[in-house]
Amino acid sequence: MKLRSFIAYILVMLAIVLAIATTSTATNPQPPRTDSPAESLRLLAAKRDFLIGTAVQPGPLQNEVPYREVLAREFNILMPENHTKFWRLHPERDRYNFTQVDAIVQFAHEHDIKVIGHALAWFHAVPRWVVEGNFSRDELMEILHDHIQTVVSHYRGQIYAWDVVNEPVEADGSLRETIWSKTIGPEYIDLALRWTREADPDTLLYINDYAEGLNSKSDSFYNLAKELRERGTPLDAVGFQTHLGFLSAKNAEEVAENMKRYAELGLEVMITEMDIPIDQFSGTREEQLEAQAKMYRDFLKVCLEASNCNTLMMWGFTDRHTWLTGFTGGKAPLIFDESYHPKAAYSAMWEELKATE
Repeated sequence: MKLRSFIAYILVMLAIVLAIATTSTATNPQPPRTDSPAESLRLLAAKRDFLIGTAVQPGPLQNEVPYREVLAREFNILMPENHTKFWRLHPERDRYNFTQVDAIVQFAHEHDIKVIGHALAWFHAVPRWVVEGNFSRDELMEILHDHIQTVVSHYRGQIYAWDVVNEPVEADGSLRETIWSKTIGPEYIDLALRWTREADPDTLLYINDYAEGLNSKSDSFYNLAKELRERGTPLDAVGFQTHLGFLSAKNAEEVAENMKRYAELGLEVMITEMDIPIDQFSGTREEQLEAQAKMYRDFLKVCLEASNCNTLMMWGFTDRHTWLTGFTGGKAPLIFDESYHPKAAYSAMWEELKATE
């Protein structure tokens, strides 16, 4: 009986250990494979002074070792995905919360990674205290001014570029109606850019939208940028979001043509939020992944060949953490899979950077 009890005890303990190991593996993915190329995307990009980057979430940055390892190895620029937006940083009129963004910025500085801030003025992510405050024009100008000055000053000298005004144009080409445009007027865009420049004279300023192709929306976005430049409003670049398969143009040749006209204005173009879900492609999963890889490579090539495009940012880098899961349900949109293994899209981008080093 004693021997049987001992064996039963051993079996129970083995079952417990196995359960713990299984849970640990599910919540803490295995490190990336070591068969990745010796040269990372970051190293290849650095050889031509190119910025390759990703949006970052604070949760996995804090809790997942592979997330931090891949981020530090592969990218030389990052953007807090949601935590520099108004409602996250400024939840109450007299209270700011910089804790999570500070941690991301600290990680970036420790690993010599540039940081982009996103987004100071947007029609989404506005806290209820602003939306429901029934503020006058002067009051809302004071609120926006205080927000921009406080946030940008807090990170002065630490942020490479600011997305100052996000998605200012509607799909039909009209100026988007927002709490800022309705109450302050269209000049909120000029004011936001000027206030940002005052708070940090050395940061790069851009406006950002899904206006990559050639259509009425992109024409209006271009005209807005042109008018801002003509008025002497501080503007250094425009951002093309590039959510391919959702809102953004998928024709790389059109995007290349669009970039050229911004070069004539003296403006840089940055690809700022790129992701490509595979379920927009037909065929087997392998064929979908290859089509995704080709599109990633095509858009990287467009940026590399343009005289005024020096930055390509993705909206995340691992399928384990993508906004599309809960938004459109888009599948596997990024260049690393859920276990942090590089996909065909990673290889395609690596090969394009290698070919042009």
